[in-house]
Amino acid sequence: MAVAGGLGRPGRPTRGNKQMQKTINNVKITVICGFITILVLRGTVGIDFLSFSGGGGGSEAATDAQVFEDIERILREIRSDSEPDEDDQLAGAASGSNSTAVRVEEEMGNYTLGPSITRWNAQRRQWMSQNPGFPSRDALGKPKILLVTGSPPGPCDNPAGDHYLLKSTKNKIDYCRIHGIEIVHNMAHLDRELSGYWSKLPLLRRLMLSHPEVEWVWWMDSDAVFTDMAFELPLARYVASNLVIHGYEDLLWKQRSWIALNTGSFLLRNCQWSMELLDAWAPMGPKGLVREAAGKVLTASLTGRPAFEADDQSALIHLLLTQKERWMEKVYVENKYFLHGFWAGLVDRYEEMMEKHHPGLGDERWPFVTHFVGCKPCGSYGDYPVEQCLGGMERAFNFADNQVLRLYGFRHRSLASPKVKSVANRTATPLEAKEAALNMTTKIET
Repeated sequence: MAVAGGLGRPGRPTRGNKQMQKTINNVKITVICGFITILVLRGTVGIDFLSFSGGGGGSEAATDAQVFEDIERILREIRSDSEPDEDDQLAGAASGSNSTAVRVEEEMGNYTLGPSITRWNAQRRQWMSQNPGFPSRDALGKPKILLVTGSPPGPCDNPAGDHYLLKSTKNKIDYCRIHGIEIVHNMAHLDRELSGYWSKLPLLRRLMLSHPEVEWVWWMDSDAVFTDMAFELPLARYVASNLVIHGYEDLLWKQRSWIALNTGSFLLRNCQWSMELLDAWAPMGPKGLVREAAGKVLTASLTGRPAFEADDQSALIHLLLTQKERWMEKVYVENKYFLHGFWAGLVDRYEEMMEKHHPGLGDERWPFVTHFVGCKPCGSYGDYPVEQCLGGMERAFNFADNQVLRLYGFRHRSLASPKVKSVANRTATPLEAKEAALNMTTKIET
């Protein structure tokens, strides 16, 4: 995060300062011309005519010497203040370009998320054996999961963005409450160099170190919402994996596409391998020259990537492509269900889904996660019209909220409306109907 008035690299001279310096130099040149004119007149007309006095020749010589000394001094000042000539500028530019490239490489090579962590698996086992009150499995024997999300520390540029961030957080809390998952919503920048989409990396590392009892850390963007409240992660499928991420292997290996994977929703096992992955992933993230230079590398490396600064998703894809043998054995590329579901092809089909299917499927029939990629509800710009994005978010939230409200006998009047209506008759024996209400996979009434 930039801090106004903070320390930084010295700034280059402004256009106004350069113009003033040129004006001063012009004045100095005018003064020199005046002195030269005096000297010419002295030699042509004579000193008595100019001074109206009858000084001796020694005085004239001393005066002339002083004049020439002043001229030399002014010329030296002009030469020292003037800008370098074209050859000097070209040489300086080449030298500056080379030094910048060297500095970028040094900064990327030297950047770390923190002190190197070793033997983390053994450290975790020892800590848990000494702290039995913090089990790594929940009451049902499933590995403990920590869902992590976040939002900017300040208010959104668009006031409606804050409203939908609140709805998104409420949606995540609902899912976690139903499935016994803990949740962290972060609003702090833990590393000032890793801002924006990179801020998740130091956060995930810190949470894994602070919660050794957690087996999986699950990152989810603030613009992604759960839309299948009954679906559960098939964790048994990932016993041999440390990173679970939505994507398509043909896009990754055959096309080298910059959208082959999506880092808006992924699971990372709390282990030594993950610590090392984060350390290898982060060096392209420091803001400024490093991130800009890394962005050029990623655009040249990945198919279809526009020219912009390095982002965490492209950097991960590039890392897996260039170091396949080091990492891919422990990466599970998931596409059997929607760990990430692109919103534009989903939000207008919710009514059809309710007519034909039921919660608990997680795939295109009833998407597990709907992710509003390109909308940026909290920012002042996005890839899609604001009205389209906010309308889609309202529908997605209400589609998911209906699955929660039915536990209490209510539902939204429509997917476009926050208003609700009762759909269950009140009864003096509510527990008799509770079993049916708790079946999250039953069909939703339309």
